[in-house]
Amino acid sequence: MIRIEHVVHREEDRIAVYSEYDAQVIAKIRSIAGSRWSRTLRCWHFPYQQSVYEELKIVFSDCQIVERPSPFFVDSAQSQPAVAEVVLPPSTDQTPGGVVQMELFHSKIVLRLPKNQKDIEFILSLRFSRWDKLKMMWIVSRNPFNLDKITTYFGARLNTIEHTMAVSLGKKDVRREIDKHEVLVVIQRGGRMRVIFGYHPSLTTAIKKMPFSSWDHVNKWWTLPVSVYLCQAIEGICHQQGLRMTIEHEQHKTGPQPRMYGTTSDSRKRCPESYVLKLTEMRYSEHTIRNYCSHFEEFINYYGREDIDQLSDKHVVVFIRYLVMERGVSVSYQNLSINAIKFYYERVMGGKRKVYSIDRPRQEKHLPTVLSVEEVTEMIRQTPNIKHRTIIMLAYSAGLRLSELIDLKLTDIDSKRMQICIRSGKGNKDRHTILSPMMLGVLREYYKREHPVTYLFEGLRGEQYSKASVQLIVGEAARKARITKKVSPHTLRHSFATHLLEKGTDLRYIQALLGHESTKTTEIYTHVTTKGFDQIKSPLDDLMLD
Repeated sequence: MIRIEHVVHREEDRIAVYSEYDAQVIAKIRSIAGSRWSRTLRCWHFPYQQSVYEELKIVFSDCQIVERPSPFFVDSAQSQPAVAEVVLPPSTDQTPGGVVQMELFHSKIVLRLPKNQKDIEFILSLRFSRWDKLKMMWIVSRNPFNLDKITTYFGARLNTIEHTMAVSLGKKDVRREIDKHEVLVVIQRGGRMRVIFGYHPSLTTAIKKMPFSSWDHVNKWWTLPVSVYLCQAIEGICHQQGLRMTIEHEQHKTGPQPRMYGTTSDSRKRCPESYVLKLTEMRYSEHTIRNYCSHFEEFINYYGREDIDQLSDKHVVVFIRYLVMERGVSVSYQNLSINAIKFYYERVMGGKRKVYSIDRPRQEKHLPTVLSVEEVTEMIRQTPNIKHRTIIMLAYSAGLRLSELIDLKLTDIDSKRMQICIRSGKGNKDRHTILSPMMLGVLREYYKREHPVTYLFEGLRGEQYSKASVQLIVGEAARKARITKKVSPHTLRHSFATHLLEKGTDLRYIQALLGHESTKTTEIYTHVTTKGFDQIKSPLDDLMLD
């Protein structure tokens, strides 16, 4: 049965239609012009017009309509809204239960089943369950608890498909062209596979319906979870269409290997609360707390079944060797892991200061990436948005770190003394840096347009601007300026220091502006400056090659 009544929605009179889920009813409702679904009222609604009501009666002519004594369309100020009830004939396709198709992926469970209110309530009771409107399927986090509940509840109704990752591979070189009759499947390290092919509508339609399919607009290919079942499905379509399917492996890049456990695994150990409280008590920054907890969690999950308080120095040495030999992490990553482990056993547990038998690595010395004056100028010119342009200019003109930039408040800009106050910078230290006269004019123009309240740069809802947004802004400006170097917000800080040094600014002043504790840190910019290079003559120029 459905119920039709008069409601007031968003200060407008509307005709509301309430009904339990029925595909035939929804199809009829959508055929009427002006139909809308309200999430607030949980019903369909139409304009409050006599013609619409008459059309509803015609559309549901095969149903019994029972009207109340009071007329439906009267002046709302004179009488209460009337209600009409429509009794639907029994549906032929509302059979209880039905086959449930369950597809098991690495970290997700996909469920496809007929519409049933009890089944829906059960799925919603599971942790991390959601409905995918586009593919018309339920997605549930895969863990032992959810899997046991689903198996017990559905029982014999389940038709299970296990998406294993064992796929036979061919060549390992992927850098080549494919012809129009070929479909190339490339297995990636992250548990995904690329599907690359030309214009084939039937194959595109089939891939769209596959679970967790995603279209890459930049590279023009599809990605799917690595699965034998999906590969067989694609191979079957290729056979029907007369296409040739090739499976290859992505060429492994040299670099750090991923962690042994996923970042969203529900079964991994969490960092002890005492560890977090001790870091907070000692006034470590949020960034340091996040890094220490992440590295310590990797250590305790490496020995997942063992009590962390029973782990000895030998366990620590084995773990550090694993990081170096198997994962191939950087020197800074290795040192951070050692410090995170030492903090727990020395500070949290109150143990003695420990020195592990494995030697600390020498810190790698990499020269910073520096932009030329012309490249910085082009980045600013290619950024028309006033907020984005101000962010780039301020980061460069004052040599700010990314965290210092987004933490700036309106009260930190001192236009009388032409200074910018950096509060609680790296190491919880305050300092002052320069405020350029040109930058002050840009900031005043920016303030008149954007009207920030608390922070100098705020999001749409007045919250603090995110680091990711600034990184995207700088990266997009570098791309538009056709800069081939890897540019980040910190690159602007390096460029600020290098350009000051090339203009003859004393190194000690640059050290103070950047907030470096030691001049040795600032001296790295002496290795990237080009000052005096024009006066050096290469010995090649003295060779008589003619």
